[in-house]
Amino acid sequence: MGQPFKLAENIDKYLKFMTFVKSASPLTIKHYSLDLRQAFNYEKSSSSLSEAELLATARGAFNQWAHLSLASRNRKAATLKSFFSWAFAEGLTERDLSLQITCPRVPKKIPHFLSVDEALAVLKSFNTGAEASLKEKVLFLLLYGGGLRVSEACQLKWAQVFTSQKVLRVTGKGSKERVIALPSLTIQALQAWKKQSGFSEFVFGEEPLNPRTAYDMVKISGQRAGLLKPLHPHALRHSFATHLLSSGANLRTLQELLGHESLQATEKYTHLGIDQLARTMESMHPLGKRK
Repeated sequence: MGQPFKLAENIDKYLKFMTFVKSASPLTIKHYSLDLRQAFNYEKSSSSLSEAELLATARGAFNQWAHLSLASRNRKAATLKSFFSWAFAEGLTERDLSLQITCPRVPKKIPHFLSVDEALAVLKSFNTGAEASLKEKVLFLLLYGGGLRVSEACQLKWAQVFTSQKVLRVTGKGSKERVIALPSLTIQALQAWKKQSGFSEFVFGEEPLNPRTAYDMVKISGQRAGLLKPLHPHALRHSFATHLLSSGANLRTLQELLGHESLQATEKYTHLGIDQLARTMESMHPLGKRK
């Protein structure tokens, strides 16, 4: 290597590059910073490393992450690969060390989603008593009726809500803006909530809603509706996508609504519900037609 690799200085430059050039979200930067801090412990070191030492340190960290789930290890490996790739592109290393980092293969899982009956049961639960707040209902309708990520819903501002047009303008991952059409029920709930809450900037308060609070609100909604499995915000986004697709929406439309960068990320929603599989078998298979 032409010059020693100044670890702390270069990691700082990399994080600024991802923030200001790549427009990575604050949550993504937080994860990158945590992964690199765990891998290199650079905050306590002002030393410079050779390429061999740099790679050995990264591999040592990866061995320490062996107890983590495949998904977590995959994300941390992706962070290291991104950092090494940036360093090579900047001429800070002679070799592209990212080629030496292997991401573990993560088995594809069918996303957890609600049946239509379960989604309607949660919706009905908001009308059963004083325990259910309009605030919880609005959050549910944004996640299930609009397919928002929980971070997008928590940070939603009234300036992004256009009730007359029944749309939202949301800035998602990578600062990518998308327009989301909302069902009339969601628009009505938003209008009622704005009148009741009196909040002028953010939809859920004078500052963004804490994601942990949002998780708890959704979980309580599921419990109140009597769902057998714990309900979480992303399950509502999955349900939004699954129900649209099973009703005839095409993948390209779904990609736009979800704000996915690639169609591949949307393809995981091409699974079918058990009830839909059963109906298809009954109507299409020769044995299903026998009386």
